[in-house]
Amino acid sequence: MQKIQYISDQHNKITGVIVPIDLWKELQSEKETAYLLKSETMKNRLIKAKNNKEGIPFDDVCKKLGI
Repeated sequence: MQKIQYISDQHNKITGVIVPIDLWKELQSEKETAYLLKSETMKNRLIKAKNNKEGIPFDDVCKKLGI
């Protein structure tokens, strides 16, 4: 379980949080996906891309790009 830390002011009112980076990335990814799924066109594109069995392996692309 990832630990979230709360920041409070002198009146013990919570004013912020510190979130582990892995959890932050997961939340951001879910937020982006939810945004894209609002559009029927983007939803169909994402489903098509997810189901696509053709393409170039990721490692091959990285090698070609020199990264």
